[in-house]
Amino acid sequence: MTSHTAASHREGFVPFRDDIAASYRAADLWRGTTLGAILSDAATRWPTRTAVLTDGDPISYADLDVAADRLAAGLIALGIEPGDRVVMQLPNRPEFVTTLFGLLRAGAIPVMCLPAHRSAEIGHLAELSGAVGYVIADTAAGFDYRELARTVQHRVPSMRHVLVAGDPGPYLSLSDVARDRVALPDIDPTDIALLLVSGGTTGVPKLIPRTHDDYAYNARASAELCRLDSADVYLATLPAAHNFPLACPGILGTLGMGGAVCLIEDPSPESSFATIERNKVTITAVVPPLAQLWCAAVEWEDANIESLRLLQVGGAKLAESNARAVTPALNAQLQQVFGMAEGLLNYTRLNDSDELICTTQGRPLSDADEVRVVDGEGNDVPDGVEGELLTRGPYTIRGYYRAEEHNARAITADGFYRSGDLVRRLASGHLMVTGRIKDVINRGGENVSCDELEEHLLAHPAIRHAAAVGLPDDSLGEKVCAAVVLDALVDSPTLAEIKAFLTDRGLAAFKLPDSLHRATQLPVTAVGKIDKRALAEQIAH
Repeated sequence: MTSHTAASHREGFVPFRDDIAASYRAADLWRGTTLGAILSDAATRWPTRTAVLTDGDPISYADLDVAADRLAAGLIALGIEPGDRVVMQLPNRPEFVTTLFGLLRAGAIPVMCLPAHRSAEIGHLAELSGAVGYVIADTAAGFDYRELARTVQHRVPSMRHVLVAGDPGPYLSLSDVARDRVALPDIDPTDIALLLVSGGTTGVPKLIPRTHDDYAYNARASAELCRLDSADVYLATLPAAHNFPLACPGILGTLGMGGAVCLIEDPSPESSFATIERNKVTITAVVPPLAQLWCAAVEWEDANIESLRLLQVGGAKLAESNARAVTPALNAQLQQVFGMAEGLLNYTRLNDSDELICTTQGRPLSDADEVRVVDGEGNDVPDGVEGELLTRGPYTIRGYYRAEEHNARAITADGFYRSGDLVRRLASGHLMVTGRIKDVINRGGENVSCDELEEHLLAHPAIRHAAAVGLPDDSLGEKVCAAVVLDALVDSPTLAEIKAFLTDRGLAAFKLPDSLHRATQLPVTAVGKIDKRALAEQIAH
């Protein structure tokens, strides 16, 4: 695919309206700061402080700053130009941080993919973005990303460069790219800084363009709200390419405040607790199933985690009973976080009452966040009444990247993003998440698009009709059930065989069905659509 060149990287990007952008600057929300400058400013202020903790020697701010510049110089020498998109798929290792800043300094636009993504997702996202490069680990969690790169390069001709952290195989070693520091390009803070990946709530994943202006504010305001300072140590427990551990306040917010970051690939209590003890971690973010597991694990793990002062929980709704268990078990303050990679973030405040912390999902980060709760006709509903959450603000997108048709549905005429989440708003502004209107299953904090999974299921020769439904699960929140009507003339596949089929089609493991429901027919609504509510009740009984 060759049509999406660097010169055209803003094609399909919906910028903030000039007058609205000017108001955010006037309010000192947008300061003209690039994401790359977050590191250089910190390196000037705290050159000898530790920026990244590793299993070996810690990396200082000054050394990280130099490493990012040298990598940027090497990327430029390879021919990567400002505006070029580069897919970045790295596990939680120190080179994630160096690579991110190296790409940003070179003016490239990282496409922030998750380690769990496979050929179906990476191929689509590389093609959609017109990526010229792909940065991967050699292997992680037993998976060889070099084989994935070969598949993706075959599909996406624009992808000229594959850079590998570790054994490069047939590709270029990331460690060999760095060059002597050179003059780096000037970056426009209103331009796209990076592309986050949506949860794929409607079919294939979408790309979420975050600008330097809005994302720098996102990270800084979050860090200030969480009272981060240079004494804090942030543990990236969730995949670092997620918005939550990246900038809420995450890696970027911590580095902006002069704190230290450490990253782990294994979020199990054994690994996490040992890391917390060793590095005196003060803040981390987890999804509800992990929070539950950590609370239980204090009974058998003997690591000292008393340094942990704040546990952020988000990605899915945390049940009230589980919320109330966090502080007694971990001796850390709970902060509920309800947000979206598209923008709006809601946090419970550190001085909120226990009742608000345990029963709500927080209130908007910024005074400039505009929130509407509307009924099915688009009319605002009173506080306390359930409705869909619409939002507009200084860090919420005005449209997905290169998705004009979808944007017509996702964004209102006056620029509000339709979240698809159902909420009730309290008089205090706190939100209580009650459900969603989008056809998506939230499995342990990962969104599984029913449309996408159903499309892959229907490609199986034995499946005539298919529906993906979420079933309640105490640990994950929801599990994925594939309800299928099978062709009587073809051998009936097992769940394991269907999962193998989907894996061969390049689907990420977290999207695979947990259970299989065979039916002779699927219930439909009056207009002929599959009735997911009736189907879920049918399966439950």
